[in-house]
Amino acid sequence: MMPEFRHDGFPDQVKFRYRRLRLNILFLNPPFKGRFSRSSRSPAVTMGGTLYYPIWLAYATGVAEQAGHRCCLIDSPADDLDLDAVMVRLNGFVPDLIVLDTSTPSIYNDVAVADRMKSEFPEAFTMIVGTHPSALPEETLALSGTIDAAAVGEYDYTVRDVAATLEAGNHLTQVPGIVVREGRDFVRTPARPLIEELDDIPFVTQTYYKYLNVRNYFFAAANYPMVMIMTGRGCPFRCFFCVYPQVFHSRRYRTRSAENVVDEFAYVVDRFPEVREIGIEDDCFSGRQSHVHDVCELIIRRGIRIKWYCNVRGDLDFDTLRLMKNAGCRLVTVGFESGVQSVLDSMHKGETVDRYYRFVRDAKRAGILVHGCIMVGNPGDTRETLAEGYEFAARIDCDSMQFYPLYVYPGTEAYRWARDAGYLRTEDFSQWVTEQGLHNCVLETPDLSGKEMVSLCSHYLARYHLRPRYIAMKLMQAILHPSEGYRTLKAARGFLGKLLYEQLPGKGRRARR
Repeated sequence: MMPEFRHDGFPDQVKFRYRRLRLNILFLNPPFKGRFSRSSRSPAVTMGGTLYYPIWLAYATGVAEQAGHRCCLIDSPADDLDLDAVMVRLNGFVPDLIVLDTSTPSIYNDVAVADRMKSEFPEAFTMIVGTHPSALPEETLALSGTIDAAAVGEYDYTVRDVAATLEAGNHLTQVPGIVVREGRDFVRTPARPLIEELDDIPFVTQTYYKYLNVRNYFFAAANYPMVMIMTGRGCPFRCFFCVYPQVFHSRRYRTRSAENVVDEFAYVVDRFPEVREIGIEDDCFSGRQSHVHDVCELIIRRGIRIKWYCNVRGDLDFDTLRLMKNAGCRLVTVGFESGVQSVLDSMHKGETVDRYYRFVRDAKRAGILVHGCIMVGNPGDTRETLAEGYEFAARIDCDSMQFYPLYVYPGTEAYRWARDAGYLRTEDFSQWVTEQGLHNCVLETPDLSGKEMVSLCSHYLARYHLRPRYIAMKLMQAILHPSEGYRTLKAARGFLGKLLYEQLPGKGRRARR
């Protein structure tokens, strides 16, 4: 039987009278624009078809279930559900607490979804989570008259504590890490301490196994199907654009134990026989190289055989890369960002172009593929530096390469730089993506217009991947390794389709400028 619930707008007026001890909690990744990858570091519908797992919602779901709550996790973009279909999927599950994920480009939509959910379940307590409300909690809550609270930062234990406080009938302002609506005002509680004992959090893949279809998710550089996990949170480096370390997890890198990580590898091998690869989605898996060595050595000792990829900096030495390869690492993704040293310095990258060259040589010698990323529109970027950056990308000749404009998100140094310098064309967050959900550029610098940045990215992206040498390499790779050919074909279909769409008269980004 459901608890009787009353919420009149004030935290001290939230009352539960229980006939049972735990709540029904709905974790919702809301519908937006098709296969919108809300959990990506730059949320959008991607040209290569990438769709990230709702990884943070899934972690929080596991923690809530660990605390005894009855949970439901729905990923609308992955299952192609609109709100009416979400209601059908609930199948009689009546939530007491609704936790709704958000992102900057989708925030107005996400708030509208929260309002709709509140109208469907007026007795439920609604809370929004994610990087955007973490950076702008009061501003985001002010977009709605019904959302009860916003979580700030890591929310795994925040949701658990909000649920415990609600069921006890206590004042919500005792829960750290939230901004709660109090009448027409908002009360911000003390900051929540970072989670130190990451081993205490259930495997995220246990939640995937219960709620998600792994075949719905795709990363263009990974073998399909794949799963995504985290072995650590935070990042010790100071890149001025990266949203998660600045807004969500901090710049202090905390890791799970090697034993805990490798236990999850074993769990994936056992429970997901169809999965071909594990993605380690730490902002920087190499943030502590001793952690890399510990994990790899234990994978080897336990004889666990599954491919995996990870995000690293372009500074790993050959011995570490060779150890990673021996442990099953197939690919590393690297944010090179630029091939021009002055531009790297301007974004506080803390890297050198010379070290990048050495790193790629060592990765190839170790037998590890490299997926690289180049950004356009950083401080100091001009048409000349971008041309130099493309030549750098062509010379290092990675397995795949992204070119994309600098995306600035609230709470980051990059956003403050762009806003204070007058480089933001708009602060309407819906403009962070196009009508189709593709990445949009909201920057206009003295050297580069937003239209030029987008055009140059499309140009360099096509030029890089349509080189005869690159195509020949990919054909040979497909012959020698059919699984690599399959994932390349799957990515190429989406990429070429969207690229051609962008070139049609009256279509794509250009028609909306």
